[in-house]
Amino acid sequence: MLTPSSAAVVTSTLPAVRSHAEAITGAFYTRMFAAHPELLDLFNRGNQATGKQRQALAGAVVGYAEHLTAGSAVPWTPIVERIAHKHASLGITPAQYPIVGRHLLAAVGEVLGDAVTPDVARAWDEVYWLFACELVAREARLYQHAGVGDPAAVWRSWRVTDRVEETGDVVSLVLAPADGRPAGRFVPGQYVSVIAELGAGAGRQIRQYSLSGRPGADTWQITVKRVRAQGGAPAGAVSSFLHDSVAPGDELRVSPAFGDVSSVPGDGPLVLVSAGIGVTPAMSALEHLAEHGPQRPVVLVHADRAGSTHALRRHLPRLSRSLPELRLDLWYEHGADAEPVAVDRARVNAGRVNPDSIPLPPGAHVHLCGPLPFMNHVRSNLLSRGVPGDRIAYEVFGPEMLRS
Repeated sequence: MLTPSSAAVVTSTLPAVRSHAEAITGAFYTRMFAAHPELLDLFNRGNQATGKQRQALAGAVVGYAEHLTAGSAVPWTPIVERIAHKHASLGITPAQYPIVGRHLLAAVGEVLGDAVTPDVARAWDEVYWLFACELVAREARLYQHAGVGDPAAVWRSWRVTDRVEETGDVVSLVLAPADGRPAGRFVPGQYVSVIAELGAGAGRQIRQYSLSGRPGADTWQITVKRVRAQGGAPAGAVSSFLHDSVAPGDELRVSPAFGDVSSVPGDGPLVLVSAGIGVTPAMSALEHLAEHGPQRPVVLVHADRAGSTHALRRHLPRLSRSLPELRLDLWYEHGADAEPVAVDRARVNAGRVNPDSIPLPPGAHVHLCGPLPFMNHVRSNLLSRGVPGDRIAYEVFGPEMLRS
């Protein structure tokens, strides 16, 4: 915890830092990348371009300071856990934290100027290092659990053994360890990081993708949606690379499985709610339950533009036969397809998901994955219907966090 003197300084200066937080983090990234351009390989350049990464860091630093000074009711442990898993999937090392700290504190001084007295600098340096030490300790445990002795050795070569065009914008890649060792296990809902070597001028980029296949299989599978340019945001560099340049026989460097969210929480009724490519952890959950919990009552509520854009839909008839208690509630914004889902216990609806109609068996756990506004909308409805917050798990990719 903060020393009393630092806590008093942080409390008094928190409003100024909060109001200038995005300017501070913007200056931080400019300074750090100028001094350490190699660190650009660790950061999503699309999120840098849109400002999302800057907003996320600002929110994390201010949120942690509020947590330390007892000014926030938001539980901090789940946020630290999520950040630590993301860092571990990138191979972040303890040696990188002093670099971040040095440039972040310099950016505070650059933006706030003479208001940053020696006492203010010391207090915020203490905030940063308490945050960093929490993350380093948690990340060390994650590396140990993943069998990674050195974070720099987090990457492993995997060979693409199959490629399936799921829809016009979605492809599944099946991966096998290139070294012949077992693939290893993962929990449905976890993800891996994938390195893309983009060539001259574009450098190396890393993205996270949920594992969409069956845990315990000899191979792993990721299912990737092509991110197209829109609204001023650039096209996804890594998703475009995986769609356009990766074929069976190619090798990719992939991290162990990380992620603090299970898509099969609890052991009673389960409701999986997904939209678009957010269906991937739900499909891994169904594959897992088909083998380990075939009698568990499960509802899959999935929203998509149309049946033709519904990735991995081809597996639903097989999974339905293996899961006699599975119910499907499918919502297609542009109407039902001429080719219906060949599943008896399926309801196909036209339009967007109506959260009021989501089936809620007594005592159900719920897992959400999809665009942030979709999850916020559904989660708010579930809370209003009496589902306890600790029974609603959710996965957020990118720098955003689901609101409390």
